[in-house]
This record gives sequence, structure tokens and C-alpha cells, in this order.
Amino acid sequence: MEQAFSDTDPETARVHLELLRASSPQRRLRLAFSLSHTTMSLSMGGLAQSLPGASSQDVALRFVALLYGPQLADEVREHLAARTP
Repeated sequence: MEQAFSDTDPETARVHLELLRASSPQRRLRLAFSLSHTTMSLSMGGLAQSLPGASSQDVALRFVALLYGPQLADEVREHLAARTP
């Protein structure tokens, strides 16, 4: 087995992989969702720090622009502006 992380003991990595493989599909999906949520939260936090004074909406739109492109971010911005009275 190829070691995925150079700082992880090979036996620990083997046990971790074995536990993941033995997990139910529901547990593996929950783990994937949790990892995605954590990654997005950390990314949004980093963006917020790099954009001092930006609103949470502006940070979220910048996140959308980075992940999905500026065109979608512009469309979302327009949609939100049309909804705001």
C-alpha cells in the first residue's frame, strides 16, 4: 500500500484505511460531508480575513467566483439584488 501522508506512520495509515473500508456507506458519506463543510468554512474564514470590511455576502460571492467562476457570482449577485426590496 502506498503511504498517503509522509508524516503518518505506515501502520496507522493502514489501520485508518481499513476502518474507512469497513465503514457503512452512510458513515462514509457523513465523513465526506463533514470534510467538505470544514474545508468550506476554513476557506470562507481565510477569504474573510483577506477582505477586511467585506460583508458576509461579499465574502460568499467571492467564494462562488473562485470556485465556479465570476459569471456565476455575478448572476447570483444580480439575483440577490432583485430579491432585496
